[in-house]
Amino acid sequence: MTGGRWLLRAASLGAALLLWQGLTSLDVNLWLRFEQFPTVGEVAGAFAERAGTGPFWQDLASSLRRIVTGFALAAVLGVAVGTAIARSRIAADVLGPLLEVLRPVPAIALVPVAILLFPSNEQGIVFITCTAAFFPVLVSTRHAVGALTPVWEEAVLTMGGGRARILFSVVLPGALPGIFGGLSVGIGVAWICVISAEMISGEYGVGYRTWQDYTVIDYPGVFVGMVTIGALGWLTSTAVERAGRRLTRWLPARDSSGPVPAGAARTRTWRVPGRSPRTAHPAAARAGATGPRSGSGPFPEQTREVTP
Repeated sequence: MTGGRWLLRAASLGAALLLWQGLTSLDVNLWLRFEQFPTVGEVAGAFAERAGTGPFWQDLASSLRRIVTGFALAAVLGVAVGTAIARSRIAADVLGPLLEVLRPVPAIALVPVAILLFPSNEQGIVFITCTAAFFPVLVSTRHAVGALTPVWEEAVLTMGGGRARILFSVVLPGALPGIFGGLSVGIGVAWICVISAEMISGEYGVGYRTWQDYTVIDYPGVFVGMVTIGALGWLTSTAVERAGRRLTRWLPARDSSGPVPAGAARTRTWRVPGRSPRTAHPAAARAGATGPRSGSGPFPEQTREVTP
């Protein structure tokens, strides 16, 4: 990312903070009421005060532990079940109807079920977090695996590969872009549900502390919790997206300079592990593939057409 884009993002955040400070310091009360909102300075002071205490970091660690555990379970189960449903008719017939009935149920509505099932609140919150992230991963994996072209599998079978070879060399790598799309959605939904579960039945965590601040009418503390939740969600979502880009480096690189005008020629870049990226103009690639090669004798080499 270029420095100009970083500057634009920082300016956007700074403008939002200035607007917040202006509306709250002037006690604007038109249709929306800002007179009871804490100012940016009050929230910053409360955040600095809490950051120097042990309970703040204990709540932070509790929420992160629940998110990591629940999201990891959801990722493994979602990819496994989604792949099975997309590849097996028996799995689709046995598991599909049950999962489609459960999918519209909000994960936060399962709080009473978690209280009845699990002996501790900690396990119940992890269960709710896992359930929330499971279905986005499941659906994205099912569609990504189902959209794969069968030509790749036929090529592996032609070379003597078995089911395991097809699964780990064709199916999962080919579906990775779609899988990580579901993971990116799942991590956001997981944060929503873990904070809600902590507010309802938690003993520690950012959500629990934010609700406690609300009950004692500590509005700066409430906003400290909101800012903390937003920062943690952004960091974990960024980590998932970067992991996805790193594991799908074989995809064609995207040109970040902007859209290509209509009628203009496009270039493509291929990334090959262990080699530098190769960029080819379509016309040049076509000419190089179909044109004569230097030093060709009476028996010219075979050539093939390369389509952009």
